[in-house]
Amino acid sequence: MLFKKTLLCMTVALVWGCGSESEGTGAVSFSTWGEDYIEKEIPAATFADGWTIKYSKFLIVLGDIRVADETGSVGAQMETTILIDHHMPGVKPIQSFSNLAAKPWTDVSFISRPAAANTALGPGVMAADLTMMKDKGYSVYVEATAENGAEKKTFQWGFGVSTKYAQCRGDKDGREIDGVLVTNGGTDDVELTIHGDHFFYDDLQSPNALVRFDAIASSDADADGEITLAELSQKKLVDIDPSMGGYGTGILADVNDLGAFVTALSRTLGHFRGEGECIASDVGNK
Repeated sequence: MLFKKTLLCMTVALVWGCGSESEGTGAVSFSTWGEDYIEKEIPAATFADGWTIKYSKFLIVLGDIRVADETGSVGAQMETTILIDHHMPGVKPIQSFSNLAAKPWTDVSFISRPAAANTALGPGVMAADLTMMKDKGYSVYVEATAENGAEKKTFQWGFGVSTKYAQCRGDKDGREIDGVLVTNGGTDDVELTIHGDHFFYDDLQSPNALVRFDAIASSDADADGEITLAELSQKKLVDIDPSMGGYGTGILADVNDLGAFVTALSRTLGHFRGEGECIASDVGNK
């Protein structure tokens, strides 16, 4: 273990130094952002089939942040959650931790889970939205309009899944690091980035997944212009027209329809420091 820590220290010391508890303390501050795709639009150029998506609401419950070192020793933990509307512009604060030992904290995780009694209102979020999220047991809720030429569809989707994003790794000052790096007297600013285009990937695991909407649009069985999750659940993946793309599920053999497919994609929204990755898993409802 000492050898492993020494190697890690040698790696980061070139740029930031490698502190220990005896060398001081620092802080880490977590925020979240939904990028222009959620605040403004997902442009037609992003889609393989020419659609444009504009969100009017993008609610997500985030929290349960855990900061630990390579031994599993926990330096800081947030045991509550906050409701964020990422359609509102700007980076939103979540939680700051101070008096952490100045060293690498390589085991960082966070959770998105259904709103609960101790879920706080994020900046500008309406109390009615929090009540709705609690009443319906949602962790994620989105409203949007999709357009392609003269064709227009709307959707309102709510998801009650709980997802843990663990072993987070991302870019800090041009270097890929695990977790966070606390320096003496400094603050590591960490963004939990939410990717709004992931709902429209055509593959659950391939790094080459394309962003598509034709198959989702075709699920509007009653042709009323609104696509419900119930309608998506009636659309079997094997029945999707090949011209609308092949929807790959990888090892997830129980995902057989578009409703289950989009629900699975709702577990992929969370990223770390922009494009950084975490390992997502089902943790059940707390």
